Amino acid sequence: MASLASRTLNRHSHLSRKHPVAYSSPDPQISMQHIWIITGPAGCGKTTVAKGLARELDLPYIEGDDYHSKSNKDKMANNIPLTDADRWDWLIQLREAAISSLASVTSPSGVIVTCSALKHKYRDVIRVAAYDHPSVRIHFIYLRADEQILLQRVRQRQGHYMKSDMVHSQLQNLEEPDSEWDAISVDCAATPAEVQRRVSVAVQNKLDEYK
Repeated sequence: MASLASRTLNRHSHLSRKHPVAYSSPDPQISMQHIWIITGPAGCGKTTVAKGLARELDLPYIEGDDYHSKSNKDKMANNIPLTDADRWDWLIQLREAAISSLASVTSPSGVIVTCSALKHKYRDVIRVAAYDHPSVRIHFIYLRADEQILLQRVRQRQGHYMKSDMVHSQLQNLEEPDSEWDAISVDCAATPAEVQRRVSVAVQNKLDEYK
């Protein structure tokens, strides 16, 4: 029997890589809200960028790693790549956490989320949020760097379950979102301050489109 996650994904399998989702027009009295997904493989700087963006925009921040099950974390700690089946529930929980954050009493204008979202179909799971909530817009900020830079950064991390051996596995699975209309690619092979600046400019440019 197909899992809830796979049924949900299949229901929205027509999502296009190149063309925008046919969003419903939101009530003009309802403010637009944005889910900013900071994506990329281990070592690209997702957490650093997400925290910086959350501070800059005064938005809530959700760390995607916190939503992995213990079995997923154990697998990654032992250099065992996650399968699609391992990821479905994680992606759905992360999506629902983002929507719940937007629905809180403070009703923020957006939320910042870290999620590797390595494959197109993983990003599609997150995109479902926009179908069910017409006032929500999804944006993927993809942090790009070559393998050697990612390996160096992961080796320097302390106390994280993701080991450097997993970087190659993630890059093998990676489907870069260059042709996806709701994704913005940012070169992260620079200083943290410069990467943060590039992301901030990209986000502000996107927000300007909604004015």
